[in-house]
Amino acid sequence: MKNEMQSKLALFVENARIIKSAFRWHDGSAKRLAAMVYALHGRQIDCAAIQSSHGIIKSNASVFSTFRGNMVLGIAAMLSLEENRERVFANTTAVYEMMKNAKFRASDYLAVAAFEIASQGETADFYSVVTRAKAFFDNMKSASWFRVGEDDYIYAALLGLSDLDVKAGTEKIAALYQRFKSQFRSKNCVQALSQVLVLSGDHDRAADRVLAIRDALKNRKLRLDKAYTLPLIGVLAPLPIDAETLAHEIDEAYTFLRTQKGFGPWSAYKHEVLLFAATTVAAAYAEDIMNGVLTASVSTSITSIIIAQQIAIMTAMIASTTSASAAATSK
Repeated sequence: MKNEMQSKLALFVENARIIKSAFRWHDGSAKRLAAMVYALHGRQIDCAAIQSSHGIIKSNASVFSTFRGNMVLGIAAMLSLEENRERVFANTTAVYEMMKNAKFRASDYLAVAAFEIASQGETADFYSVVTRAKAFFDNMKSASWFRVGEDDYIYAALLGLSDLDVKAGTEKIAALYQRFKSQFRSKNCVQALSQVLVLSGDHDRAADRVLAIRDALKNRKLRLDKAYTLPLIGVLAPLPIDAETLAHEIDEAYTFLRTQKGFGPWSAYKHEVLLFAATTVAAAYAEDIMNGVLTASVSTSITSIIIAQQIAIMTAMIASTTSASAAATSK
Protein backbone atom coordinates (compact mmCIF):
# COMPACT_ATOMS: atom_id res chain seq x y z
CA MET A 1 0.00 0.00 0.00
CA LYS A 2 1.24 3.51 -0.85
CA ASN A 3 2.61 5.53 2.06
CA GLU A 4 0.11 8.31 1.37
CA MET A 5 -2.76 5.85 1.73
CA GLN A 6 -1.37 4.30 4.87
CA SER A 7 -1.03 7.75 6.40
CA LYS A 8 -4.54 8.82 5.43
CA LEU A 9 -6.09 5.57 6.63
CA ALA A 10 -4.24 5.75 9.93
CA LEU A 11 -5.33 9.38 10.35
CA PHE A 12 -8.93 8.49 9.54
CA VAL A 13 -8.96 5.64 12.07
CA GLU A 14 -7.38 7.86 14.72
CA ASN A 15 -9.90 10.63 14.00
CA ALA A 16 -12.75 8.14 14.32
CA ARG A 17 -11.32 6.97 17.66
CA ILE A 18 -11.02 10.52 18.99
CA ILE A 19 -14.54 11.57 18.02
CA LYS A 20 -16.20 8.35 19.15
CA SER A 21 -16.65 9.48 22.74
CA ALA A 22 -17.68 13.01 21.75
CA PHE A 23 -21.09 14.11 20.49
CA ARG A 24 -22.81 11.22 22.24
CA TRP A 25 -26.22 11.98 20.74
CA HIS A 26 -24.96 11.58 17.18
CA ASP A 27 -24.75 8.18 15.51
CA GLY A 28 -21.60 6.40 14.43
CA SER A 29 -22.03 7.13 10.71
CA ALA A 30 -22.12 10.88 11.33
CA LYS A 31 -18.98 10.66 13.45
CA ARG A 32 -17.13 8.58 10.88
CA LEU A 33 -18.07 11.13 8.22
CA ALA A 34 -16.61 13.95 10.33
CA ALA A 35 -13.46 11.86 10.86
CA MET A 36 -13.09 11.39 7.08
CA VAL A 37 -13.66 15.08 6.32
CA TYR A 38 -10.67 15.91 8.53
CA ALA A 39 -8.57 13.05 7.14
CA LEU A 40 -9.14 14.26 3.58
CA HIS A 41 -7.67 17.59 4.66
CA GLY A 42 -4.72 15.84 6.30
CA ARG A 43 -5.78 17.07 9.73
CA GLN A 44 -6.24 15.41 13.10
CA ILE A 45 -9.81 15.93 14.16
CA ASP A 46 -10.46 18.91 16.43
CA CYS A 47 -13.55 18.14 18.52
CA ALA A 48 -13.41 21.55 20.21
CA ALA A 49 -13.50 23.30 16.82
CA ILE A 50 -16.39 21.11 15.69
CA GLN A 51 -18.22 21.85 18.95
CA SER A 52 -17.66 25.57 18.39
CA SER A 53 -19.02 25.29 14.85
CA HIS A 54 -21.96 23.27 16.15
CA GLY A 55 -22.65 26.16 18.52
CA ILE A 56 -22.59 28.65 15.62
CA ILE A 57 -25.15 26.53 13.78
CA LYS A 58 -27.40 26.24 16.84
CA SER A 59 -27.19 29.98 17.50
CA ASN A 60 -28.07 30.95 13.94
CA ALA A 61 -30.57 28.29 12.86
CA SER A 62 -33.96 27.55 14.39
CA VAL A 63 -34.60 24.29 16.19
CA PHE A 64 -36.54 23.00 13.17
CA SER A 65 -33.95 24.12 10.61
CA THR A 66 -32.50 21.55 8.22
CA PHE A 67 -29.08 22.71 9.37
CA ARG A 68 -29.82 21.16 12.76
CA GLY A 69 -30.99 17.87 11.27
CA ASN A 70 -29.21 14.65 10.34
CA MET A 71 -26.24 16.42 8.74
CA VAL A 72 -25.50 18.91 11.51
CA LEU A 73 -22.31 17.11 12.59
CA GLY A 74 -21.02 16.81 9.02
CA ILE A 75 -21.67 20.48 8.33
CA ALA A 76 -20.11 21.44 11.67
CA ALA A 77 -16.99 19.43 10.75
CA MET A 78 -16.68 21.15 7.36
CA LEU A 79 -17.38 24.54 8.92
CA SER A 80 -14.74 23.98 11.60
CA LEU A 81 -12.07 23.83 8.88
CA GLU A 82 -12.92 27.34 7.67
CA GLU A 83 -10.96 30.37 8.91
CA ASN A 84 -13.98 32.63 9.43
CA ARG A 85 -16.68 30.23 10.55
CA GLU A 86 -19.36 32.75 11.41
CA ARG A 87 -19.03 34.51 8.06
CA VAL A 88 -19.06 31.24 6.11
CA PHE A 89 -22.15 30.01 7.94
CA ALA A 90 -23.90 33.36 7.43
CA ASN A 91 -23.12 33.05 3.71
CA THR A 92 -24.35 29.45 3.77
CA THR A 93 -27.74 30.40 5.18
CA ALA A 94 -27.99 33.25 2.65
CA VAL A 95 -27.26 30.85 -0.21
CA TYR A 96 -29.73 28.36 1.26
CA GLU A 97 -32.49 31.00 1.12
CA MET A 98 -31.48 31.87 -2.46
CA MET A 99 -31.81 28.22 -3.39
CA LYS A 100 -35.20 27.87 -1.70
CA ASN A 101 -36.37 31.01 -3.55
CA ALA A 102 -35.19 29.30 -6.75
CA LYS A 103 -37.61 26.43 -5.86
CA PHE A 104 -35.10 23.95 -4.48
CA ARG A 105 -36.81 22.08 -1.63
CA ALA A 106 -35.53 22.11 1.95
CA SER A 107 -33.52 18.96 2.74
CA ASP A 108 -30.20 17.71 4.11
CA TYR A 109 -28.91 17.69 0.53
CA LEU A 110 -29.82 21.35 0.08
CA ALA A 111 -28.07 22.34 3.31
CA VAL A 112 -24.83 20.71 2.12
CA ALA A 113 -25.24 22.15 -1.40
CA ALA A 114 -25.59 25.65 0.08
CA PHE A 115 -22.45 25.14 2.18
CA GLU A 116 -20.48 24.01 -0.88
CA ILE A 117 -21.44 27.15 -2.79
CA ALA A 118 -20.82 29.44 0.19
CA SER A 119 -17.41 27.93 1.01
CA GLN A 120 -16.10 27.61 -2.55
CA GLY A 121 -17.62 30.59 -4.34
CA GLU A 122 -17.20 34.34 -4.05
CA THR A 123 -19.95 36.33 -2.34
CA ALA A 124 -20.61 38.43 -5.44
CA ASP A 125 -21.09 35.26 -7.49
CA PHE A 126 -23.52 33.41 -5.21
CA TYR A 127 -26.63 34.42 -7.15
CA SER A 128 -25.16 33.44 -10.53
CA VAL A 129 -23.93 30.10 -9.16
CA VAL A 130 -27.38 29.35 -7.70
CA THR A 131 -28.95 30.33 -11.02
CA ARG A 132 -26.61 28.00 -12.89
CA ALA A 133 -27.22 25.19 -10.40
CA LYS A 134 -30.97 25.56 -10.89
CA ALA A 135 -30.55 25.60 -14.68
CA PHE A 136 -28.53 22.37 -14.54
CA PHE A 137 -31.09 20.79 -12.22
CA ASP A 138 -34.09 21.86 -14.32
CA ASN A 139 -32.49 20.67 -17.54
CA MET A 140 -31.72 17.28 -15.99
CA LYS A 141 -35.20 17.12 -14.48
CA SER A 142 -36.88 17.88 -17.81
CA ALA A 143 -34.88 15.09 -19.44
CA SER A 144 -36.07 12.58 -16.85
CA TRP A 145 -38.25 13.89 -14.04
CA PHE A 146 -38.56 10.56 -12.21
CA ARG A 147 -34.84 9.97 -11.55
CA VAL A 148 -33.72 13.51 -10.73
CA GLY A 149 -34.58 14.78 -7.26
CA GLU A 150 -33.29 16.15 -3.98
CA ASP A 151 -30.36 13.72 -3.97
CA ASP A 152 -29.01 15.58 -7.02
CA TYR A 153 -28.86 18.98 -5.28
CA ILE A 154 -25.21 18.63 -4.24
CA TYR A 155 -24.18 17.64 -7.76
CA ALA A 156 -26.20 20.55 -9.17
CA ALA A 157 -24.28 22.89 -6.85
CA LEU A 158 -20.94 21.49 -8.05
CA LEU A 159 -22.06 21.89 -11.66
CA GLY A 160 -23.11 25.46 -10.89
CA LEU A 161 -19.64 26.16 -9.47
CA SER A 162 -17.96 24.69 -12.56
CA ASP A 163 -17.26 26.47 -15.84
CA LEU A 164 -19.32 23.96 -17.83
CA ASP A 165 -21.87 25.23 -20.32
CA VAL A 166 -25.33 24.37 -19.00
CA LYS A 167 -26.78 23.05 -22.26
CA ALA A 168 -23.68 21.13 -23.35
CA GLY A 169 -23.13 19.79 -19.82
CA THR A 170 -26.65 18.46 -19.36
CA GLU A 171 -26.62 16.92 -22.83
CA LYS A 172 -23.40 15.08 -21.94
CA ILE A 173 -24.87 13.90 -18.64
CA ALA A 174 -27.89 12.54 -20.52
CA ALA A 175 -25.64 10.79 -23.04
CA LEU A 176 -23.56 9.19 -20.27
CA TYR A 177 -26.72 8.05 -18.52
CA GLN A 178 -27.90 6.33 -21.69
CA ARG A 179 -24.48 4.72 -22.08
CA PHE A 180 -24.42 3.22 -18.58
CA LYS A 181 -28.07 2.68 -17.61
CA SER A 182 -28.07 -0.96 -18.75
CA GLN A 183 -24.82 -1.69 -16.88
CA PHE A 184 -25.97 -0.84 -13.36
CA ARG A 185 -29.14 -1.60 -11.42
CA SER A 186 -29.52 1.66 -9.49
CA LYS A 187 -30.69 4.23 -12.05
CA ASN A 188 -30.48 7.10 -9.55
CA CYS A 189 -26.83 6.28 -8.95
CA VAL A 190 -26.17 6.06 -12.70
CA GLN A 191 -27.48 9.63 -12.87
CA ALA A 192 -25.05 10.64 -10.10
CA LEU A 193 -22.19 8.78 -11.80
CA SER A 194 -22.89 10.65 -15.04
CA GLN A 195 -22.76 14.00 -13.24
CA VAL A 196 -19.46 13.14 -11.53
CA LEU A 197 -17.93 12.06 -14.84
CA VAL A 198 -18.92 15.34 -16.49
CA LEU A 199 -17.33 17.23 -13.59
CA SER A 200 -14.09 15.31 -14.13
CA GLY A 201 -13.07 17.37 -17.16
CA ASP A 202 -11.82 14.63 -19.48
CA HIS A 203 -15.15 12.82 -19.23
CA ASP A 204 -14.78 10.78 -22.42
CA ARG A 205 -11.56 9.15 -21.25
CA ALA A 206 -12.94 8.72 -17.73
CA ALA A 207 -16.12 7.12 -19.04
CA ASP A 208 -14.09 4.59 -21.01
CA ARG A 209 -12.56 3.35 -17.74
CA VAL A 210 -15.74 2.94 -15.69
CA LEU A 211 -16.51 -0.68 -16.56
CA ALA A 212 -12.88 -1.79 -16.24
CA ILE A 213 -12.75 -0.38 -12.70
CA ARG A 214 -16.09 -1.97 -11.84
CA ASP A 215 -14.96 -5.38 -13.10
CA ALA A 216 -11.55 -5.24 -11.41
CA LEU A 217 -13.28 -4.55 -8.09
CA LYS A 218 -15.98 -7.15 -8.69
CA ASN A 219 -13.28 -9.77 -9.22
CA ARG A 220 -12.17 -9.01 -5.65
CA LYS A 221 -15.76 -9.26 -4.37
CA LEU A 222 -15.86 -5.53 -3.78
CA ARG A 223 -19.00 -4.05 -5.32
CA LEU A 224 -18.47 -0.36 -5.81
CA ASP A 225 -21.19 -0.55 -8.47
CA LYS A 226 -24.01 -0.65 -5.90
CA ALA A 227 -26.26 2.10 -4.58
CA TYR A 228 -24.41 4.52 -2.24
CA THR A 229 -20.98 3.79 -3.79
CA LEU A 230 -21.31 3.93 -7.60
CA PRO A 231 -20.51 7.68 -7.92
CA LEU A 232 -17.06 6.98 -6.43
CA ILE A 233 -16.16 5.13 -9.65
CA GLY A 234 -16.62 8.51 -11.32
CA VAL A 235 -13.97 9.97 -9.00
CA LEU A 236 -11.56 7.11 -9.61
CA ALA A 237 -12.02 6.94 -13.40
CA PRO A 238 -10.17 10.19 -14.30
CA LEU A 239 -7.04 9.15 -12.39
CA PRO A 240 -4.23 7.94 -14.70
CA ILE A 241 -3.87 4.69 -12.75
CA ASP A 242 -4.79 1.32 -14.26
CA ALA A 243 -7.94 -0.39 -13.02
CA GLU A 244 -6.15 -3.38 -11.48
CA THR A 245 -3.88 -1.16 -9.41
CA LEU A 246 -6.82 0.91 -8.17
CA ALA A 247 -8.76 -2.23 -7.27
CA HIS A 248 -5.76 -3.70 -5.45
CA GLU A 249 -5.26 -0.53 -3.41
CA ILE A 250 -8.97 -0.27 -2.53
CA ASP A 251 -8.96 -3.93 -1.51
CA GLU A 252 -5.99 -3.33 0.81
CA ALA A 253 -7.54 -0.17 2.25
CA TYR A 254 -10.88 -1.93 2.84
CA THR A 255 -9.18 -4.94 4.45
CA PHE A 256 -7.16 -2.65 6.72
CA LEU A 257 -10.23 -0.70 7.86
CA ARG A 258 -12.17 -3.89 8.60
CA THR A 259 -9.47 -4.92 11.08
CA GLN A 260 -9.71 -1.65 13.00
CA LYS A 261 -11.88 -1.15 16.06
CA GLY A 262 -15.12 0.57 15.10
CA PHE A 263 -15.02 -0.61 11.47
CA GLY A 264 -15.81 -4.29 11.85
CA PRO A 265 -19.02 -5.97 10.59
CA TRP A 266 -20.85 -5.24 13.86
CA SER A 267 -19.94 -1.55 13.80
CA ALA A 268 -20.23 -0.39 10.17
CA TYR A 269 -21.94 -1.58 7.01
CA LYS A 270 -19.75 -2.98 4.25
CA HIS A 271 -20.80 -0.33 1.72
CA GLU A 272 -19.93 2.45 4.16
CA VAL A 273 -16.44 1.08 4.85
CA LEU A 274 -15.92 0.51 1.12
CA LEU A 275 -16.97 4.11 0.50
CA PHE A 276 -14.28 5.35 2.91
CA ALA A 277 -11.64 2.99 1.45
CA ALA A 278 -12.27 4.12 -2.15
CA THR A 279 -12.33 7.78 -1.09
CA THR A 280 -8.96 7.43 0.62
CA VAL A 281 -7.40 5.80 -2.43
CA ALA A 282 -8.78 8.47 -4.77
CA ALA A 283 -7.52 11.31 -2.56
CA ALA A 284 -4.07 9.74 -2.05
CA TYR A 285 -3.49 9.19 -5.76
CA ALA A 286 -4.72 12.66 -6.67
CA GLU A 287 -2.37 14.26 -4.17
CA ASP A 288 0.56 12.17 -5.41
CA ILE A 289 -0.08 13.08 -9.03
CA MET A 290 -0.34 16.79 -8.28
CA ASN A 291 2.58 16.92 -5.81
CA GLY A 292 0.36 17.30 -2.77
CA VAL A 293 -2.35 19.42 -4.37
CA LEU A 294 -5.64 17.75 -5.19
CA THR A 295 -6.71 17.81 -8.83
CA ALA A 296 -9.49 20.27 -9.62
CA SER A 297 -12.13 17.57 -10.11
CA VAL A 298 -11.30 15.83 -6.83
CA SER A 299 -10.84 18.97 -4.75
CA THR A 300 -14.24 20.31 -5.76
CA SER A 301 -16.14 17.07 -5.55
CA ILE A 302 -14.73 14.28 -3.43
CA THR A 303 -15.91 15.60 -0.05
CA SER A 304 -19.28 16.53 -1.52
CA ILE A 305 -19.68 13.15 -3.20
CA ILE A 306 -18.92 11.17 -0.06
CA ILE A 307 -21.31 13.38 1.91
CA ALA A 308 -24.05 12.90 -0.70
CA GLN A 309 -23.64 9.15 -0.45
CA GLN A 310 -23.43 9.23 3.34
CA ILE A 311 -26.70 11.19 3.51
CA ALA A 312 -28.30 8.42 1.43
CA ILE A 313 -26.88 5.76 3.76
CA MET A 314 -28.03 7.59 6.90
CA THR A 315 -31.48 8.22 5.41
CA ALA A 316 -31.85 4.53 4.60
CA MET A 317 -30.71 3.55 8.11
CA ILE A 318 -33.16 5.98 9.74
CA ALA A 319 -36.00 4.71 7.54
CA SER A 320 -35.11 1.11 8.41
CA THR A 321 -35.00 1.85 12.16
CA THR A 322 -38.30 3.74 11.99
CA SER A 323 -39.99 0.88 10.14
CA ALA A 324 -38.66 -1.68 12.63
CA SER A 325 -39.86 0.42 15.57
CA ALA A 326 -43.28 0.86 14.00
CA ALA A 327 -43.55 -2.88 13.38
CA ALA A 328 -42.57 -3.66 16.98
CA THR A 329 -45.09 -1.16 18.34
CA SER A 330 -47.92 -2.60 16.26
CA LYS A 331 -47.42 -6.13 17.67
